[in-house]
Amino acid sequence: MDAASMIRHISDDLADVAVVQNMGDWFFFHERGDRVMPFATVVTSDHGDGISAPLAREGAYRVSIGLTKPGYTALFGAPPRDRDARGVLDTGFDPGTEDRVVPHPHYASQYWVCVLNPGRPTTATVRELLVEAHAHATRKAERRARRNAGLTSDNGKS
Repeated sequence: MDAASMIRHISDDLADVAVVQNMGDWFFFHERGDRVMPFATVVTSDHGDGISAPLAREGAYRVSIGLTKPGYTALFGAPPRDRDARGVLDTGFDPGTEDRVVPHPHYASQYWVCVLNPGRPTTATVRELLVEAHAHATRKAERRARRNAGLTSDNGKS
């Protein structure tokens, strides 16, 4: 699956997705969410990443997915906490490995995973993880909407 196909899949096949594109990178938020933290990204440039091998080369990209704690720990156990001098987490995995789901080199401690150039072996897994991340973003957006509705209704709260 190339980057354009991945972007279309996330934006078209999942409901209520808002897409923000910046400098060759795509950020996917729940439409009713706060747009502070995406549930997934597709990165095609090196400006924020010098770790996953050169992304600026033709056809290269990294999809990153924010999971729930149980979702992350089911795959990799407890998230890493130790960082090197560049801020890279010691995940025990090479983030430059293509077509393999690995803990994100910067955000694994926040339960993020990533795949460099997902292909046939990982596409089904990536789709499943995106569904999980999107469902979590949907639940958060719904909770936020309920909170906001309670604060703005005439029920005596302000």
